Amino acid sequence: MAKQTITVIPGDGIGPSIIEATLKVLDKVGCDFEYEFADAGLTALEKHGELVPEETLALIEKNKVTLKGPLTTPVGEGFTSINVTLRKHFKLYANLRPVISFEGTKARYENIDILTVRENTEGMYSGLGQTISEDGNHAEAMSLVTRDGAERILEFAYQTAIKEGRKKITAVHKANILKSTSGLFLKVAREVAARYPEIESTEMIVDNCCMQLVMNPQQFDVIVTTNLFGDILSDLCAGLVGGLGMAPGANIGEDCAIFEAVHGSAPDIAGKNLANPTSVMLAAIQMLEYLDMSDKAEKIRTAIKDVIESGDRTTGDLGGTHGTTDFTEAVLERL
Repeated sequence: MAKQTITVIPGDGIGPSIIEATLKVLDKVGCDFEYEFADAGLTALEKHGELVPEETLALIEKNKVTLKGPLTTPVGEGFTSINVTLRKHFKLYANLRPVISFEGTKARYENIDILTVRENTEGMYSGLGQTISEDGNHAEAMSLVTRDGAERILEFAYQTAIKEGRKKITAVHKANILKSTSGLFLKVAREVAARYPEIESTEMIVDNCCMQLVMNPQQFDVIVTTNLFGDILSDLCAGLVGGLGMAPGANIGEDCAIFEAVHGSAPDIAGKNLANPTSVMLAAIQMLEYLDMSDKAEKIRTAIKDVIESGDRTTGDLGGTHGTTDFTEAVLERL
């Protein structure tokens, strides 16, 4: 059997060090991957004069599976977000953001296990109709929701729930006010829910959902929603389990997927061996599950869990005094 080749984008800031840590873990657990490295973000801008070089796009296209560190998008004019660009280019319509409680983090809650399934290409993020008047006093943007786009993400959420043995899906919307766009999403959500009687389906208005997540997060299993709400809610969920350092993300399309740490590139601690690599390691676990290598994914998850629970060589954000390499070493020993 041919080896699986993974495109690896080390990224900016702390990216290269946490990606390196994660590749060691993947090798240790016996994945036997080939890696092809590509640049994006500020690193690419300095080397190649563009944020997402053609050769990077070509490698993502060729290998179909990409593991990526955090990227820096320069603030200001001209370029929206590199992540949004990649999602649109490769039609990565589904964004999967799982959060699971690990004992030993400084999280306020226990027993959280929530998967946010976010539509990744439409809604307020479609980038359509963005105009600003010449006098700078009037700005507009357009939200686009299609029946096809809504149905595709909802079907994806139900199929994922069945595959993962999850029991309940909450469709989150704002159809009471955004009667056209959110209304269409909710209408399709009800239609799709009817096809899956074995899953408990509920619906919730987004503002109430935020409150419920803070007051009683254990009631949630899978949340499915549109692009902007999914972006906000998935970060709120990360806050329930100890922050973005504990939250991975997967961007999945028809035949291509990008797995990433969802936090920023933290330039202030880059090169100081301080970063917690857990987010990228958890993204690698999502990647292994996508590649039907769940046994290896489970081994890595168990190792990370044990390191964090025991407080053995944990990083500062987990209440420890160690850095990236020590934490990684502790995970490797358990593997």
